[in-house]
Amino acid sequence: MVHGMPTSAEVALERPERTAAEVNEEIRALLSRSGGLLSGEQRRAYQRLVNEWAAASPGSAA
Repeated sequence: MVHGMPTSAEVALERPERTAAEVNEEIRALLSRSGGLLSGEQRRAYQRLVNEWAAASPGSAA
């Protein structure tokens, strides 16, 4: 931890990795709740989820 802020490696250790299917379910829920129109905060969450989904997908280079 640097200056009280966890590093990305420390954060990754704190939460278990999710499967692509689990992340996809969260993406679908986000889009359903928003009615397909994402606010700025929701767009950032969506992008984070898409990146997580890509990393968890079979055959990803992650």
